[in-house]
Amino acid sequence: MGFTCGIVGLPNVGKSTVFNALAGGCAEASNYPFCTVEPNRGRVAVPDKRLVILGERLRPEKLTPTTLEFLDVAGLVEGASQGEGLGNAFLGNIRAVDAVVHVVRLFEDPEIVHVTGRPDPVRDIQIVQTELVLADIEVAERRREKAERLARVGQKEARQELEALERVLEALNQGIPLRRLAGELEGLAGRTKEWGFLTDRPVLYVLNLGEEQIQGQEEILAEVQRKVQDVDCVFLPLGAAVEKEVMDLDPAERERFREEMEWGPSGLERLVEEGYRLLDQITFYTVVGTEVRAWTLQRGETVVQAAGRIHSDMQRGFIKAEITHFEDFRRAESEEEIRRQGLAHVEGRDYPVQDGDIVRIRFQT
Repeated sequence: MGFTCGIVGLPNVGKSTVFNALAGGCAEASNYPFCTVEPNRGRVAVPDKRLVILGERLRPEKLTPTTLEFLDVAGLVEGASQGEGLGNAFLGNIRAVDAVVHVVRLFEDPEIVHVTGRPDPVRDIQIVQTELVLADIEVAERRREKAERLARVGQKEARQELEALERVLEALNQGIPLRRLAGELEGLAGRTKEWGFLTDRPVLYVLNLGEEQIQGQEEILAEVQRKVQDVDCVFLPLGAAVEKEVMDLDPAERERFREEMEWGPSGLERLVEEGYRLLDQITFYTVVGTEVRAWTLQRGETVVQAAGRIHSDMQRGFIKAEITHFEDFRRAESEEEIRRQGLAHVEGRDYPVQDGDIVRIRFQT
């Protein structure tokens, strides 16, 4: 799997349309608030041109891309943390995601009601951000109560956790999302996700444009970035309704349409690219028997960690790995040429996997 995204936003901003455009799903998208009641899940293959080239060259029986999972939950409104609308109960469904995709409505359409009257990206972003912060305060306060009880009976780890939670609550009560505390809380790395906090997740804002706004999206993007001033996040302009219509075409017609309109990469391709960059992840490849497969790894992780991503037996019995960089593979005319030129090299367990590496792992069972 690549990474998982939780899709959030106000009602009627086009979350389900974005979900359908990206995941190829058929979630209900209607003109009334809270039409999404049960969370929608979708998993799609990550577009990967390098994997296509590997398939054309090696002709495996099976070509397996990595995948991206989307989870679309009910819209949030101001006061959701106090039970307004559908409340924040559905946020529990996205507490384990890798990144939050926050859909922000920019399109104007009098036939699609907006819960606050008309779109205002700065205000709408702040409403949702506030509800996520309030939801995290609730979680943090519960964790603090438990840590206080354990600290009173002398548990050292509980005292350390209590100190961290005090800093967490201090930030949250000031409206500061926890992702901005990265590196500040000693020993807390990874714990905020384990505890189910939402505001420590990287955020990718999808600016949902109307058809008439697509041509001027660069100017719109610059204006929203200037007004929002959230340096920790990524902004992606997307005409979700149009993307959904294009996704419904057959593949050949879809590509021809995009070329004629000079639209460049699809919304899914752009979201994958921005998501990998935001999460600092890379893709590596394995050739095992008759299968060529793509895998996702955190940048900087070692080849033995990559082995563990494939199978725990590979990690336990790791001996060495044969590495070929994708560009070397692409330039060579055959596997024999790769070996003749010495383009494949053997690495030990501490080798940091590079984006595009083709990895063959030797291990003992």
